[in-house]
Amino acid sequence: MAQESPKNSAAEIPVTTNGQLEDSHEHSFNRDLKCSLPVGLGLSETKITCHGFDSAKEGVVEAGSFPSSSPSPKSSVISPSSAAASRLAGQGCDLIIPTGGRAQQKSGPVVLADEVKNPAMEKLELVRKWSLNTYKCTRQIISEKLGRGSRTVDLELEAQIDILRDNKKKYENILRLAQTLSTQLFQMVHTQRQLGEAFADLSLKSLELHEEFGYNADTQKLLAKNGETLLGAINFFIASVNTLVNKTIEDTLLTVKQYESARIEYDAYRTDLEELNLGPRDANTLPKIEQSQQLFQVHKEKYDKMRNDVSIKLKFLEENKVKVLHNQLVLFHNAIAAYFAGNQKQLEQTLKQFHIKLKTPGADAPSWLEEQ
Repeated sequence: MAQESPKNSAAEIPVTTNGQLEDSHEHSFNRDLKCSLPVGLGLSETKITCHGFDSAKEGVVEAGSFPSSSPSPKSSVISPSSAAASRLAGQGCDLIIPTGGRAQQKSGPVVLADEVKNPAMEKLELVRKWSLNTYKCTRQIISEKLGRGSRTVDLELEAQIDILRDNKKKYENILRLAQTLSTQLFQMVHTQRQLGEAFADLSLKSLELHEEFGYNADTQKLLAKNGETLLGAINFFIASVNTLVNKTIEDTLLTVKQYESARIEYDAYRTDLEELNLGPRDANTLPKIEQSQQLFQVHKEKYDKMRNDVSIKLKFLEENKVKVLHNQLVLFHNAIAAYFAGNQKQLEQTLKQFHIKLKTPGADAPSWLEEQ
């Protein structure tokens, strides 16, 4: 009995499109390769090295190109698991694809897509620039503290900034003392109100001392009422000074901090440029000098802009501070003087002058109808 060939069934029974048997196995292999090769890769560009089982000979078959047809999109990539590769392996053939393994399209326009930027590389570049800038600024700060590096100073602007910081500390002290006075006055008014209620209760229960208790009850209630009026004026003074110190002045100092950071960067890149200019000028150093000059110009413009912003904000802050403190100091003086002079009408007139509305105790609480 003849020994069976190791070829698979697909290679043993090749069938044409008309259902007729073929005698040549080569046509079957060529048809399989046609379906499995990418678009545009002809068989003329493919080598098939066959290792026969019956002989030790080894041959190379160069197949001609097939007629143009529209292959299936799924058969545009050769993979080891494809049917053609399995049949070739069964015949002991090696498929050799041109170097690069890419299909070259012979017809139609070729579109080259723009290179897509890698987000990771962009972040890495940002980190590199930030690290370099931080290193330069840190070196500049250390050099200034050690007295080795030069520092750009605007004497007039620096003097105004020092005055602003000193005034901020003094205003914060006034604000803290005014808050303490408000707390103590609130406790005193609360005590006077309770004392007046106690006197009024005793005036009803002690008939022999009805008038005396009644006079003291009226006096304490009047003092408590005037104290509430004075408390409203002091709280308005505190709110205005607090806005001036913790918002207006703080916003200006934030711009000052940005100005100081820009000044440090400016001096750092200026120092680098000076060091490069002092060194030799050759083909290696000239590009570095040009790049350093560009960076220096960028930070110089930033420094000039921040210095101009600080000057403008200091000017507007001074005008606003004078206007606000003038009104608040007049209010504080008139309210304190009218309270301790016992001039109730003057005290109420002071509050009307500055459009201050007193809050009635319990006025903010919703009624029982609103709660329902």
